[in-house]
Amino acid sequence: MTQQLATNGTTPGYMPGFGNDHETEALQGALPQGMNSPQKCPYGLYAEQLSGTAFTADLPERTWCYRIRPSVKHSTRYAPVALPYWKSAPCVDPEVASLGQYRWDPVSADGTALTWLTGMRTMTTAGDVNTQVGMASHIYLITESMVDDYFYSADSELLVVPQEGRIRFYTELGILDLEPQEIAIIPRGLVYRVELIEGPARGFVCENYGQKFEMPGRGPIGANCMANPRDFKAPVAAFEDHEVASTITVKWAGQFHKTQIAQSPLDVVAWHGNYAPYKYDLRTYCPVGAILFDHPDPSIFTVLTAPSGIPGTANIDFVLFRDRWMVAENTFRPPWYHKNIMSELMGNIFGIYDAKPQGFVPGGMSLHNMMLPHGPDRSAFEGASTAELGAEKLENTMSFMFETRFPQHLTPFAATEAPLQDDYIDCWSDLEKKFDGTPEGNWNT
Repeated sequence: MTQQLATNGTTPGYMPGFGNDHETEALQGALPQGMNSPQKCPYGLYAEQLSGTAFTADLPERTWCYRIRPSVKHSTRYAPVALPYWKSAPCVDPEVASLGQYRWDPVSADGTALTWLTGMRTMTTAGDVNTQVGMASHIYLITESMVDDYFYSADSELLVVPQEGRIRFYTELGILDLEPQEIAIIPRGLVYRVELIEGPARGFVCENYGQKFEMPGRGPIGANCMANPRDFKAPVAAFEDHEVASTITVKWAGQFHKTQIAQSPLDVVAWHGNYAPYKYDLRTYCPVGAILFDHPDPSIFTVLTAPSGIPGTANIDFVLFRDRWMVAENTFRPPWYHKNIMSELMGNIFGIYDAKPQGFVPGGMSLHNMMLPHGPDRSAFEGASTAELGAEKLENTMSFMFETRFPQHLTPFAATEAPLQDDYIDCWSDLEKKFDGTPEGNWNT
């Protein structure tokens, strides 16, 4: 049984604010005041710090936990465990060509029982998990809950994007319920299990090996719009005092190991700090855009960014394309044809994406690697080029992009088992020459 203290806030069970220094307790008086490590903690708890950054970072991120047992009691001898579909960078198969434009139909469960761990399917990897740069993209498939089974990643934080079904994260610091059109960030090193609320469940995961996700700089946009800090929700404290044989699986340097323990590790009764999981409702994202002419760069749709060592160039950007008004005059409104230094992996949560009205279906993914040209298919191009322009609301759409400065390499699963659309490259084959030497061009073909 999980014990949780009810809150009187506007969102029961959650505390608002991105990167805030929160404090919360599941038992009255469990959280020490005025100091972090008293000689004797209330309730006989153990004080323990979870650090997400180096101690000397300019803005250190850490959380003080007051728990029934210290984490060393949740760690015994480790044995390797096989999770063959979860890959880490570098994962470069010489038999797999990552140079190209790729698109997949939704990945479906094969009828076997799948948990958060056994149902993870890696699609691409980029960078190097050992040097803590780059990322991996995954599809998760869940048909059953984890029972007395827990997990944490020492390699990465996870950005979770549900597409079907509802899941619940029981974490050391509290409970996050997640459904389509929401996202969650699970920090590096945080122990949790995933239960199925309504399923089967499917979604996307961005595994970030590098610097943590943060809110993008707004620049001239100013203090409002895009994602607002108040809409990010961290959980209130909740704990389990549950003595039963359990397992913890750890992802470390791209390898998986399991340890056997005698109790639930989710025993944090109170905590304070700024290193915590959180959820965010994508429906609260307020887009900005051109209100006179031209189509801006997709960077204006950035929800979260993970910086790299190069100013202005992200290790990862998480970009959202949701419903919005289109009002630009004398303008080709969908994304223009382009090739750029970033590698773009897109996923469709629901609806129709304006640049690809055919073939890019909910649950599907596409990959356009660095310096490979891409853009609208013929129907999108001709429709947008000849439309009678007026104020138009783009509705029934929510897609996203995991964008990274590194090339994304396909895994063997993505290349041979996932439902790859072999004819995707042909979506541009019927683009026609409009040039005929006249200023008007030939639009009669």
